[in-house]
Amino acid sequence: MFFCNECGAETSKWAGKCPACGAWDSLRESSRVTGKKVKNKKTIFSNLVEERNTKPQKISEIKSDKKERIKTNVEEFDGVLGSGIVPGMVALIGGEPGIGKSTLLLQIANKLVVNGNEILYVSGEESNQQIKLRSKRLNCKAENLYLYCETDFNSIIDTIVDLKPDAVVIDSIQSVYMDSVGSTPGSISQLRECTSMFTRIAKKLEIPFFLIGHVTKDGSVAGPKIIEHMVDTVLYFESEMNNQFKIMRATKNRFGSTNEIGIFEMLSSGLKEVKNPSRIFIDKRVGDIGTAVGSLLEGSRAFMVEVQALVSPASYGNSQRVALGFDHRKLAVLLAVIEKNLSIDLKNNDIFVKLAGGMKVFDPALDLAVVASILSSFKEIPVKPQMLLLGEVGLNGEIRPVSQINKRIKEAMKMGYKNVIVSDRTKNINKKATKIKHIKQLLPILF
Repeated sequence: MFFCNECGAETSKWAGKCPACGAWDSLRESSRVTGKKVKNKKTIFSNLVEERNTKPQKISEIKSDKKERIKTNVEEFDGVLGSGIVPGMVALIGGEPGIGKSTLLLQIANKLVVNGNEILYVSGEESNQQIKLRSKRLNCKAENLYLYCETDFNSIIDTIVDLKPDAVVIDSIQSVYMDSVGSTPGSISQLRECTSMFTRIAKKLEIPFFLIGHVTKDGSVAGPKIIEHMVDTVLYFESEMNNQFKIMRATKNRFGSTNEIGIFEMLSSGLKEVKNPSRIFIDKRVGDIGTAVGSLLEGSRAFMVEVQALVSPASYGNSQRVALGFDHRKLAVLLAVIEKNLSIDLKNNDIFVKLAGGMKVFDPALDLAVVASILSSFKEIPVKPQMLLLGEVGLNGEIRPVSQINKRIKEAMKMGYKNVIVSDRTKNINKKATKIKHIKQLLPILF
């Protein structure tokens, strides 16, 4: 059979384009699982799975047992999951090699053990001594943290059923193999079958599972998309800020929002939470030309970010438009609005816009800060100190209000920013702010 890496569809013959989702060069050959005989058929796991209620029930008669989430005391991690770990959940964590997936989960396991839980850490890629060295570096002193270096699926399941831990970490899902599947570890068939079985045992025993997954060249989790459909939560561990700061995002979460992010800093002693991201993304130096400060909203948290712009005469050829961390099409729109409404000729200038810290955002609330930084660089005059700009810029130059304005301003007040520029249509604002209607009113306020 041939399986699609993108959508998991199967077909009996190869094609250059997936017939289901239309992705090019995504079909991979794999043997189809038809149910081979296993030597030790009556295992503990098979008996456990067979004991299930097959009768349909009325949804009104089902009793809802509300169970408390398990807290890890790592606020950044708990926030991404949706305020804690749900019993029986299966989370898939992906990221580039060496980014800190194993380090983070070893620290999370240590925190859970300190809180009185028993954790089983299954490693198929490292030896006991390697993980022991890492635990010393991370200062992990918990006693009820069990380490099991094994890749055989049946052995792992028997250990889980015997030990009955409060949580299980599988590092990584690509290294686990099942005897009944006639393919190599990491193949599509192995990944699909192992993930399916881990999900079943997690739901049956109500044990949360954390599966570490490898990623492909384009950054997605290796294997077909069907693996992501099986699990409850998919987390991506990214390094966007000079490899020192790591961002964790949830692209799928059945128990919480997918808008939350967690920020960590990589130190010699492991990963440390960054509870105040605004201190990372802004620089309090006064008098810098071409810089303006805006506010970014990620899920339920707001933090400030510095927008930098450079406007210089084009030395040769056509002028350049470069945006780092900001949508280049949005930059082209804002430049057209500036040229038409402020009568400023930017055609013969190279324009570069960058978000400090390497952030990548699509929040429209940064429009006004981008416009202010471009004007500052063009005029070669710094923006007034301690000024925060919040507003979306329309095609006619009007300033539109942004969402959750009070939360953004509250974060700015913590950092000492007193001058706030908002749209005149902003309502129910708690703090005193300067309201403007059009970007024509921006120049005398900025400088």
